[in-house]
Amino acid sequence: MTDISVTLVHSGLAAEAAPLVDKLVADQFASKLTAQDATLWGPAAEPEASIRLSWTTLHETSRPLLAEIDALRAELHGEGVDRVVLAGMGGSSLAPEVICATAGVPLVVLDTTDPAQVADALAGDLERTVLVVSSKSGGTVETDSHRRVFEKAFQANGIDPARRIVVVTDPGSPLAKASAEAGYRKVFLADPHVGGRYSALTAFGLVPSGLAGADIATLLDDAASAAPALSADSADNPALVLAAAFSAAHARGAEKVVIADAGSGIKGFADWAEQLIAESTGKEGTGLLPVAVEGIDAPGFADAREDATPVSIGGAAGAAAVAVAGSLGGQFLLWEYATAAAGRLLGINPFDQPDVEAAKKAARALLDAPADETTAAPAISDGPIDVYASGLTGEAAGWADKLFAPETETVGAALKALIDAAPEHGYLSIQAYLDRNDDASIAVLRKEIARRTGLQTTFGWGPRFLHSTGQYHKGGHQNGVFLQITGYSPEDLEVPDRPYTLGVLQKAQALGDGQVLAEHGRPVLRLHLTDRAEGLVHLVKAVQDSL
Repeated sequence: MTDISVTLVHSGLAAEAAPLVDKLVADQFASKLTAQDATLWGPAAEPEASIRLSWTTLHETSRPLLAEIDALRAELHGEGVDRVVLAGMGGSSLAPEVICATAGVPLVVLDTTDPAQVADALAGDLERTVLVVSSKSGGTVETDSHRRVFEKAFQANGIDPARRIVVVTDPGSPLAKASAEAGYRKVFLADPHVGGRYSALTAFGLVPSGLAGADIATLLDDAASAAPALSADSADNPALVLAAAFSAAHARGAEKVVIADAGSGIKGFADWAEQLIAESTGKEGTGLLPVAVEGIDAPGFADAREDATPVSIGGAAGAAAVAVAGSLGGQFLLWEYATAAAGRLLGINPFDQPDVEAAKKAARALLDAPADETTAAPAISDGPIDVYASGLTGEAAGWADKLFAPETETVGAALKALIDAAPEHGYLSIQAYLDRNDDASIAVLRKEIARRTGLQTTFGWGPRFLHSTGQYHKGGHQNGVFLQITGYSPEDLEVPDRPYTLGVLQKAQALGDGQVLAEHGRPVLRLHLTDRAEGLVHLVKAVQDSL
């Protein structure tokens, strides 16, 4: 018997969603999805869908991994190795992070190129450390950089890297081959017919979580318990209800999915759901933009019902609240089914990510041949913050005129100009290319700006968000404005056998994504903190004084 449930809190949304649920039931969507029918999203999506649907049965097919993970954990503990560092991006890090945080077990997650944050991870007890390298191909530049940095650090401390590196990858991938040649401790091969954002219950989610000490057997049990209800062609199927609510709200102009936790005990779930929803639906000029907020009393969240909301969904522009309850394993499967169903209702392919690669290409181009912008003078210097503006041509032309007026050359004026450029029902995306640990206070900007402007406001750590909401920013509704925050790194880290440092890579990722957004006609404001501590204080004060 499953404990998952979806409640449409207000009757108006329920009435609009009901015919959509009936259509999904009549189409036998749920049972066909469980049977991995690749035709559900139309002929154009079929080639991709045909190799991306094995996640519907992972609660069964992932069982053999449990004994392997337990055995490796026992071996490592027998050698005094009990600190797990995970190098992975997107789905390779987000699911393990929420699993371990919810279970209350430590896991060091490296999904950053910030030199200080990586240095913090290196400063831990390497004698007790195992590095889990998670990548479907091994070509992810961040993860490859982490592997190189840790391999060198192990060697420098007299530790055999091969004994301390565990790999999760797809069968036949370049990383699988390289790992075999390097003799790494263990290589776990994940199901290749599962995309990254649907991989929570594959080896990508289970290996680092299990090695860290999370109860992954119960996680699979909970998903198995939810599976029958999610596979049923029934109007009571919670995944169909949730998908229909998304689609009905979207039809009335509410494309923002504002997610808040109200005491579920599931920690960080919104960050995982954010990638799933944004990357699956944000394409072809449509989609659903997840907005993760601090709680049901946060700005940007409306009509929540606290007594029924372990995870709630609310929003502006006519969207009513939805209450979602259930165990973590059940929630993983519920939201995956619901997102796939929402893709059908929205008429898009929920398994590709056509716009993610654009930012990667732009970053690589900057690494290979740095553009003028990497050394360009700022438009404004205001104390410890240098201000740069992009998106000055095309649809966004003229938004930053105020930046160049002498009487308004301040960070506050720049922020106001950016926010004023947001169209009706648009949104602001804050993207912090900083240290997620030491610079964590910057996240307060989301709440402050949303409260002061009424603008739907998202917050993402760079480059982590590039593997998540980055797809929506380029492929979804083109009504966003973008605030990038970068910072000076007094101590950089070399990437062994690569012609760049982590700091250079981090800057290239920020500039590359900003360039792609500007090419889409979107306004982009980059604030570079020449001193991180002073710059953060100055920035928060500018928000408070000017908005």
